[in-house]
Amino acid sequence: MSNVIKLEDIKKSYYIGQPNELEILHGISIEIKYGEFVSIVGQSGAGKSTLMNEIGILDRPTSGKYFLDGIDVSSAKDNELSFIRNQKIGFIFQTYNLIPQLTAQKNIEVPMLYARISRKEREKRSRKLLELVDMTERAKHLPSELSGGQKQRIAIARSIANNPAILLADEPTGALDSKTGRLVMDLFHKLHKEQNKTIILITHSPELAQETQRIITISDGRILSDERK
Repeated sequence: MSNVIKLEDIKKSYYIGQPNELEILHGISIEIKYGEFVSIVGQSGAGKSTLMNEIGILDRPTSGKYFLDGIDVSSAKDNELSFIRNQKIGFIFQTYNLIPQLTAQKNIEVPMLYARISRKEREKRSRKLLELVDMTERAKHLPSELSGGQKQRIAIARSIANNPAILLADEPTGALDSKTGRLVMDLFHKLHKEQNKTIILITHSPELAQETQRIITISDGRILSDERK
């Protein structure tokens, strides 16, 4: 099984060259294989979100190399990075990031618009995704008319609209009660098992991390441990 993600000595600093220069990530090296379900766990301020931004190519490292699906993205141009993100990575955030003016179905279609998929195909695929996350009856509802768990299920459906190999979930159950959080985690397990998605779960919860195949613990911008079950 080959690597989909390979980070080599990734460092990330802010305020470079200024007296208050601050290094957040201190040489992170990780390899993640296709089809792995991995959690990155750590307390608030450990560097999890910064690392997520690097893995999701939402930000560039200060130094080090990052290979995504064999491509050196650390030296790619911005427009290339946008295309890679759209095609290869599905994002799920704690705050859902749904567009308030769009229905549930139209929110799912957004990544497909950027990928220039035809309207007919967008509608067909979004209906299938609504079915997958058990939200068919809420297709025409706006985000304001949905519960937190329903919003997150729509966000998950949106994240897989372009069939990316990788799902990157940042505290996806953080704003949900335990019962609703359970439904969301069950959905991740389903996507992992049935669609062989590579899932990276960013969490501060050791309990959620225990559900994954591999636990990477981060503290103060360094990897403390990397355990496979």
